[in-house]
Amino acid sequence: MFWQLARSRLDLRTPRVMGIVNCTPDSFSGGSGSSSDAVALCEAHVAAGADLLDLGAESTRPGAPPVDEADQWRRLEPVLRAALALGRPVSVDTSEPGVMQRALELGADAVNDVRALRRPGALAVLARHGAAGVCLMHMRGEPATMQQQARYGDVVADVRDFLAARMAEAVAAGIAPERIVLDPGIGFAKAADHSLALLARQAELAALGRPLLVGWSRKSALGAVTGRAVRERLAASVAAAVLAVDRGAAIVRVHDVAATVDALRVWRAATSPRPGGPQDAGGAAPGETIPV
Repeated sequence: MFWQLARSRLDLRTPRVMGIVNCTPDSFSGGSGSSSDAVALCEAHVAAGADLLDLGAESTRPGAPPVDEADQWRRLEPVLRAALALGRPVSVDTSEPGVMQRALELGADAVNDVRALRRPGALAVLARHGAAGVCLMHMRGEPATMQQQARYGDVVADVRDFLAARMAEAVAAGIAPERIVLDPGIGFAKAADHSLALLARQAELAALGRPLLVGWSRKSALGAVTGRAVRERLAASVAAAVLAVDRGAAIVRVHDVAATVDALRVWRAATSPRPGGPQDAGGAAPGETIPV
């Protein structure tokens, strides 16, 4: 299985690590104070083994205020220009159609949208592009109020049905299925028990037929389980990433790239059908993409 991106096809037979780059001062887990800080983080993630970079210029933590298009682009543009030269696919974490358009014109490989292309014009931007990847994520409401909507009869069924509907609408608009990955939105309008249920029953989401991109890194559900503060959740984050991959996730979105890469190397060595490492498991080597 692969993910079609603007500049390449990403082989997902080997699970991939996506490095988070917050081009904003108010992320729940710390942001980058300047463009140069964010570029340095991109470089550090690549050196640590990240397969992809995900750049965001608007915090979506619970209670976060919106950031307008002009401010998002001002924060994002210099970092995106630098990241595109690092030899890894780059996604832009935004729901703003104008930012999507500018980023794709500059050469971004994918759009990672927490609102699953529901803002007016967003679906059309991706449909017009023809090749860029898109990640559709589940969330209810807006970041400022989403935790008030963390009420479900069956959270896994609700998330599955939402993602299926959003994928169907994207395909109907002209976005080829191979361009789409799906994200259950861990912690977005979800209490800890909801997020843990999504991990426990992740196979039901994988049954939708497109790769899963999962972000457990430093999330509040891990704090609820361990009692640890945000900056003390490394072990829990790595454990959740490995569990997600073991249950079928194709991409894990993380802050701590080096530790996650090492953990997944151990996982691959233990799960390979014969000795020899990732190549013997039938996957690509870390960081490999398939040119279009």
